[in-house]
Amino acid sequence: MSTITFVKEDKLVIAANGANLREKALQNNVDIYKLRGKLVNCGGYGQCGTCIVEIVEGKENLSPKTPFEQKRLKKKPDNYRLACQTLVNGPISVKTKP
Repeated sequence: MSTITFVKEDKLVIAANGANLREKALQNNVDIYKLRGKLVNCGGYGQCGTCIVEIVEGKENLSPKTPFEQKRLKKKPDNYRLACQTLVNGPISVKTKP
């Protein structure tokens, strides 16, 4: 089991190893989208790039970045991820809407 701490929301979520970060956020009423993302998100298929989150702690406990993430996030800090493309395999802390 893994724990996901959503820093801004002060919420702790328990997840099975391999859980999708976007899905766990949505299941626990954690809003990961800014206004634009709320209007045009792709539904978690890794096409729009609107579900960006900042990994505060535990980035070593995540799946490797996908090629789409590498392309979309190349000008962002190394600890930014797309929630829909990220699988959690250990404890992490996340800031939404960085």
